[in-house]
Amino acid sequence: MRTPRQRRARLIRSIWSLIDGVIWAFSIYLAIWVRLDFTLQPQFARGTALVALGAVVAHLAVGYLVGPYAVGHVRGSFEEIVDLGLTVGLVAIGLFVWSLMSEPVIVPRGVPLSAAAIALLLMFAVRFVVRTLRAHTARERNAERRVVVFGAGSAGRRLLRSMLYDEHSDLVPVALLDDDRSKSRLRIEGVRVRGTREDLATVVEKSGADTLVLALPNADAALLRDLAARAAAAGVDVLSLPPLQAIIGRSPTTNDLRDLDVADLLGRRPVELDPIAIAEQVSGRRILVTGAGGSIGSELCRQIARFGPARLCMLDRDESGLQATQMTLAGHGLLDSDDLILADIRDPAALARAFEAARPEVVFHAAALKHLPLLEAHPLEAWKSNVVGTLNVLAAAECAGVSTFVNISTDKAANPTCVLGYSKRLAERLTADFARRASGRYVSVRFGNVLGSRGSVVHAFTAQIERGGPITVTHPDVRRYFMLIPEACQLVLEAASIGTDGEVMVLEMGEQVRILEVAETLIRMSGRRDLEVVFTGLRPGEKLGEELFSPAEHRRATGHPLVSSVDVPPIGVPEVREAGFVDVEEGREWMRREALVIEMEAGVNRP
Repeated sequence: MRTPRQRRARLIRSIWSLIDGVIWAFSIYLAIWVRLDFTLQPQFARGTALVALGAVVAHLAVGYLVGPYAVGHVRGSFEEIVDLGLTVGLVAIGLFVWSLMSEPVIVPRGVPLSAAAIALLLMFAVRFVVRTLRAHTARERNAERRVVVFGAGSAGRRLLRSMLYDEHSDLVPVALLDDDRSKSRLRIEGVRVRGTREDLATVVEKSGADTLVLALPNADAALLRDLAARAAAAGVDVLSLPPLQAIIGRSPTTNDLRDLDVADLLGRRPVELDPIAIAEQVSGRRILVTGAGGSIGSELCRQIARFGPARLCMLDRDESGLQATQMTLAGHGLLDSDDLILADIRDPAALARAFEAARPEVVFHAAALKHLPLLEAHPLEAWKSNVVGTLNVLAAAECAGVSTFVNISTDKAANPTCVLGYSKRLAERLTADFARRASGRYVSVRFGNVLGSRGSVVHAFTAQIERGGPITVTHPDVRRYFMLIPEACQLVLEAASIGTDGEVMVLEMGEQVRILEVAETLIRMSGRRDLEVVFTGLRPGEKLGEELFSPAEHRRATGHPLVSSVDVPPIGVPEVREAGFVDVEEGREWMRREALVIEMEAGVNRP
């Protein structure tokens, strides 16, 4: 039983088949008329009628079998033109063979070929006229939103056609913009490219547009931020296509458009992975993730689960975090699996039991304390979790005979100036020590702020905006690297597969973004214009801008363009075990001295 829409589509195809049949008959007579010097001779009258009838019947038969009437095409699309050309070609060949073999001659033998050319030209012309009229009608309809489309590439072309020919779309394109000046005179479906991003305000004013549509599925964050700021200045809303990987394999449509979010504006970056290398590390193996209830740990678990590990054990001291991770993986939070391990990395005995039961082959160590101001106030907590806790996990991994150990580090460990950085630098040094003495492969992975992780600046600003402000920023020039959680975890898996024993793998973070710009972006997205930004001053141990490499470190390229590597000096386990502290300042100074050992020897950051 066909639906009304299917019946309507079938009727439209039937009408077009009749139009094309009439065009064929007309083309036969026109070709005869031209061939006979604009006269119609009686001896060819019967033959002409037979050939015209044969052309119509053959075209309809071929067209419904393999041609443009077998399926529903967008009128004038490339696919329809190809099918139409194939159908006309097959009919022309059949008529030509017929004219060659007929005795006596029914029509001059060249007529089928010239008639086919005329017919194809007229069929294309009719479709072009209809398509132009439809596009004009679509642009003139009273839609809810008039849009300027930025991007006249393939995505922009397809999106533009979707707006024009989707009768349910409430978007009408009135202008195109593109930074490629060679497209300045280009017209797509009658919509003209009217400049670059610099001309946005002028085009909006002249066209009466109220929305900017970004047809840039592979745009970087810096470009999106600039366009969003220009749109805000011009007083128009912004819609965007999602990242390329979200729409790969199909054409973008108006249904894909969505509001820009902070992840687009700060962290969008295409990441190409080597799934084979990652699968070799993960697939069919026993994996253990510490800190599995946190932002990075939980996303690592989700990414790892996609590669089919033999077993995925998730360890954390936060029972609610473990439950949330189980919910995303299993669809329930019953906490009834042996793969969930409630343990504290500060407890070596608990870790030993957990590793003995899980017998992991690969360990991702994501458990850590990470809030800089708190650790400045309580440095011994950083020592207990980030240094001694990491040592406990390393020792348990060595006893379990793991083949690969990945320590998740931070950019604060590069040329550190705070307790968080000191402690994470020592964790890198401990990992390097186990690399030279244990049988497996031990690497660290260093990256910066992860957008959307618990306690991130985005969450803080969002909460302040919801309360009505003010928005607190430490310094107008403070800058940080940003990365999306999935992107960071994908690169962690990639680094784990290519890292050499003892190395610190450093993820490429792009350009640093001003925190003030993050605050202004979130304020603009909230629609609030009255929120105040207050500068509170840099906190102890905080830098204006982060570093991914210490001055004394030698950066090396790896097999992945977004991953570099450096060496860090190992620190012996006895040195750490014997450095028990009671005095807070003694502990802070010991961590600082041991974290900066190479820099001090090189004359960098010498106290």
